[in-house]
Amino acid sequence: MVKYKKTFKEMLEDNQDLFNKFKIIHDNFAKDPSNWQDKFNETGTKILRVVRRYENNLCSRSENTGFGKYSINLSEKFWEEVRLFLPLIDQVKIL
Repeated sequence: MVKYKKTFKEMLEDNQDLFNKFKIIHDNFAKDPSNWQDKFNETGTKILRVVRRYENNLCSRSENTGFGKYSINLSEKFWEEVRLFLPLIDQVKIL
């Protein structure tokens, strides 16, 4: 399994309760944004912190070895996985 997919899977497993909770809110937000906006942003902010922490861990190893361009591509692929799982993640307004 490639590194970014392994990190994504690890992130979901380590934070299963939070991601399960947000997935429900995310899906409800997709159907009815006005009623779910506050919960979506509140829980989404927590999700983004977790995602960025795992992204930093994933990419910091590559940056420290002088593979900056590789690190950017790795980050983009990691975020593609996140967006496949949570298509509306970019709509979270950080609180």
